[in-house]
Amino acid sequence: MAKVSAKALAGVTAALLGAAAWDAAPARADIIIATAGPMTGQYASFGEQMRRGAEMAVQDLNAKGGVMGQKLVLEIGDDACDPKQAVAVANQFVNKKVKFVAGHFCSGSSIPASEVYQEEGIVQISPASTNPRLTERGLANVFRVCGRDDQQGIVAGDFLVDRFKGKKVAVVHDKTAYGKGLADETKKQLNKRGVTEAMYEAYTAGEKDYSALVSKLKASAVDVLYVGGYHTEAGLIVRQMREQGMKTQLVSGDALVTDEFWSITGPAGEGTLMTFSPDPRKNPVAKPVVDKFRAGGYEPEGYTLYTYGAIQAWAQTVEKTKSTDTKKVVAGLHEGSFDTVLGKIGFDKKGDVTAPGYVFYVWKSGKYDYLK
Repeated sequence: MAKVSAKALAGVTAALLGAAAWDAAPARADIIIATAGPMTGQYASFGEQMRRGAEMAVQDLNAKGGVMGQKLVLEIGDDACDPKQAVAVANQFVNKKVKFVAGHFCSGSSIPASEVYQEEGIVQISPASTNPRLTERGLANVFRVCGRDDQQGIVAGDFLVDRFKGKKVAVVHDKTAYGKGLADETKKQLNKRGVTEAMYEAYTAGEKDYSALVSKLKASAVDVLYVGGYHTEAGLIVRQMREQGMKTQLVSGDALVTDEFWSITGPAGEGTLMTFSPDPRKNPVAKPVVDKFRAGGYEPEGYTLYTYGAIQAWAQTVEKTKSTDTKKVVAGLHEGSFDTVLGKIGFDKKGDVTAPGYVFYVWKSGKYDYLK
């Protein structure tokens, strides 16, 4: 009888174990998808919106048999709205064999992360990143279900000109891809309409004291302040304006669509105006999902349903193409139309959503609603 070396015996054993494991494995593996955003840090309220939306979407899809008969497994990535951390998260998703990412939130995270997704063949649909550059670089796998800053800036600029004729308008931003981009697009439209801003300033995100900026605004007798930035800083700025006795009107963008804004401002936030896409909570087709969230004690505000809708669009494409292959899914997303909690949506050649643009909202008594 021939002797069998220990090495050969180990190889045979491993092969047999592998075969047994293969036989024992389910016929169809799970499909791993992900969402990524600021799960921690000063913008964590938006991360929670995305996580809640993604979890509910996955739960609802799995309850109906999954996608192509396969269970969805959700990974959560925390980029804290930091570009470097976003790239690290993207690479973690690659290692975990993620097929699709509903993310990121901040444009400054989505843009660098998208380079990783493009290289590795992962489909990305952002629920919230509005900087035009995200979809202007010709990356076929990159989409968004929200609008763009150049669309939002036109609406905001026109509104400022038409509603505040003869008033002094100042424009400030937080230097981020989102904040500066939105401020610049709004300024561009103001200037196009023949209005020159009284001030154009940058501030540093994350600070607590904006009294120097507020004093400068007060000295310039600014009537209207347009803020390109997030709710945390905008909330502090308006509060500090009121503390200095200023009645200056605050106008901003979609980053104020969180109840946390009012938690920061209190009554000082009364009358604040902001642009945001039509509220999907008011969409009749979203009612069952909205009711389910509310029954669980959570209000699906802001980008909760946008994340849910992004996952719906991807899932419907996979079902239709009967594949998670990136090329097939990308082609399906560009060609199809999708029934979502956002209504019926589709995507243009760039990956931008073909849906209604921006409308104005007002904060009143701790809640925001359409400006009438």
